[in-house]
Amino acid sequence: MRNGLRRRLRTLVIGGLLSTVSAGMLVAAWSTGGFTSDLLLNLGSSLALAAVSYLIFDPIFDDARRARVQEHDRFDRATFIDRMRETHHQIRILDTWTLLLDGRARGRTEQAMREALEQGATIRVLLLDPDSAAARQRAEELERRQIDVAAQIRDNLRHLQEFRAGLATGQRSRLRICVYDASPSIQLYQWDGRALISFFPIGKVSFDVPQLEVDMASPWGQFVDRRFDELWDHRDHIRTLDRYWQLDVTLTDGEKRLGTSAVPYVNADDQVYVDGAGHLAHQLAHQATQHVREGQQASVAALGALAAWPPRRAGQQTCAFHLVHLDDDAPGLAEILALFDSKYGGYPATGDTEVFLLRLVPAE
Repeated sequence: MRNGLRRRLRTLVIGGLLSTVSAGMLVAAWSTGGFTSDLLLNLGSSLALAAVSYLIFDPIFDDARRARVQEHDRFDRATFIDRMRETHHQIRILDTWTLLLDGRARGRTEQAMREALEQGATIRVLLLDPDSAAARQRAEELERRQIDVAAQIRDNLRHLQEFRAGLATGQRSRLRICVYDASPSIQLYQWDGRALISFFPIGKVSFDVPQLEVDMASPWGQFVDRRFDELWDHRDHIRTLDRYWQLDVTLTDGEKRLGTSAVPYVNADDQVYVDGAGHLAHQLAHQATQHVREGQQASVAALGALAAWPPRRAGQQTCAFHLVHLDDDAPGLAEILALFDSKYGGYPATGDTEVFLLRLVPAE
């Protein structure tokens, strides 16, 4: 819609300038005489005709340009990265995960994103939630390719978190990243008023199938534009990168609320595990010491927690949990540590040396 308004405004401005110059020449021809008058009269009349023709035919040619669809054999990473560098308004990416952040392409992609942000562009990225049923379904569709879809998405999100952390505050606010848990249907890579779109074939990654390059003001472009906005605005099906990266946990002691900490966490088989090291560990130790002074039992089990689960949006109602400490010989501990490693690139994510994991068990 904005691109269409911009084009119409451009047409009116250029047509208006031609008309103004034409009128000026005709007025000058009327006030002069001889050869100069004839020359100005002819030039003014020609410009007037050009202005009328431009106002009539430019919208027609513009509609024809928008309706044209170009087909590409596959997604060309290098070309799209170059187009990102030239973007001044917006970049939008909708995918399960993106190969733009794989291998040597990642450095070029991050540099292109940085240049676009410096030019005032807004970047919005929507990737599939690695903990969702939709991610497991997509992994089944790609089973023959032996692709770990969840791990690919977690790698993307970790690289995006690291990149965003290194941006200036103003640029960071224009890089918006979310994950969605709906079934993926369309792939979108948009730069300003143009975009590459494709669908998700079974058994193939969308980068290896034909791509359609469309104008965002065309029917194809408006279709994917609505799909992106529907997902982006559906607060019950997306979570921001901040909420994916850390979970706000408020310790409780009976009815008393203690401090709140943003902690790394993973979700495994519908069980929530949080990294109890760092600031949260200090809070637990302080409260345990307080219990000892009051002659009570000093244990994690004596405390509770409040957290919004699943973490979707601001202002979401919190749920009550019991805290259960995972011992070194707890069943499934190795798998949980592997999830932390996949998500954060190492464990403990806080940089501490001790492993201190807590499971959040819903309170009855």
